[in-house]
Amino acid sequence: MNRHAWPLVLAGATLVLAGCGGREEREEASESAAQEQHEKAQTQRPLAPVDWKQVDAGLGKSGALQPDGAYKVGMPRSDLHVTVGGVAVKPALALGSWVAFKQVTDSEAMLMGDLVLLESEVSPVLGKLQDGGIEQTALHNHVLHESPRVMYMHIGGHGAPARLAAAVHAALALTTTPLGAPAAAAASAGSLGIDTAQIGQILRYHGKVNGGVYQVGVPRAEKITADGIDVPPSMGLATAVNFQPTGGGKAAITGDFVLIGTEVNPVIRALRDNRIAITALHSHMLTDSPHLFFMHFWANDDALKLARGLRAALDKMNVKKPG
Repeated sequence: MNRHAWPLVLAGATLVLAGCGGREEREEASESAAQEQHEKAQTQRPLAPVDWKQVDAGLGKSGALQPDGAYKVGMPRSDLHVTVGGVAVKPALALGSWVAFKQVTDSEAMLMGDLVLLESEVSPVLGKLQDGGIEQTALHNHVLHESPRVMYMHIGGHGAPARLAAAVHAALALTTTPLGAPAAAAASAGSLGIDTAQIGQILRYHGKVNGGVYQVGVPRAEKITADGIDVPPSMGLATAVNFQPTGGGKAAITGDFVLIGTEVNPVIRALRDNRIAITALHSHMLTDSPHLFFMHFWANDDALKLARGLRAALDKMNVKKPG
C-alpha cells in the first residue's frame, strides 16, 4: 500500500472506533436512565399495606396510625409511683413508654421508641433487646431528684414489624410495664384546673388532654432523616410540652425541646430567664441528620407564667408555623 495512504486508513479506523465508543456510551446512558426510571417508579409505587394488628398482637398492646403515617403504641408506666419535688408524676407527664413504626418497604419498617425503666430493669431489658436485634441509641435521665430513680432507654431497629414488636414485648416482659390493659379515659379540659385554651394561645400551639395532663407537640420546620429515611414528628421528633395541674392555677411542666446545635444555648438562656430548670441535655439517636439535641426541663409554678417562658424558648427555634 502506498505510504501516503496510511494516514487515511488510520483516520478511518479512528472514526470507526470513535463511532463504536459513542454508541456504547449512549447505550450505557440509556440503560442507566431506564434503571433510574424503574427505581423511581418503585419508590413512587404505594407500599403493600402492613397488618398493624400483628404488631398489636406481638406487643400485647394496641396502637394507632398517626396523621404523619407512623404507627405508634403508647405503654404508660401506670405501675410506677414516682414523685418529683413533692409532685406525684402522672404517667402522661413523664412516664410514657412508647414505640413507633414507619413502613419503609412492602415487608419492613423502621422502629424507634423510648422505654421508661427502673434502674433494676435496665440491664435485663437491654440484654433481651440486644438478643432480639433491637439496638440502643441512648440511655439516660429525663428529670432530676425523682423517687424512685427512673431511666429512659431509646431504641431503634429495622425489619419485619411483627418481629420487631415481639422483640420489644420479650424485653418488656422482664418489667412490670402494664400491657394489654385499656387506656385510662382522658379527663376533660374543663376539669384540669388550668386554662388550657389560654396556654394554647400563649404557646401558639394547641394540644390535647391525656390522662390528666395537657400535652402540646411542636414539630420542627425542616426534614429530619435517620439512615437516610425521613422520620415523621410523631416518632419522638416534636418538641413535647406537658402540663400537670398542681392546684391553684399552677402546673408541673416537663418534656423536651428538640434542637439543633446552634439553638441549644439560646434556649437554655430563655428557659433560665423564666425560672424553668434544665434537667438533661443529650441526643436520642445515632444517625439523625441534622443531628439533634434533646433538652429536658422542669418547673412547678403558675401555668400561664410558665407558658410564656416556654414560648420564649420556642421563639429561639426553627419550628413549623402553627396552623
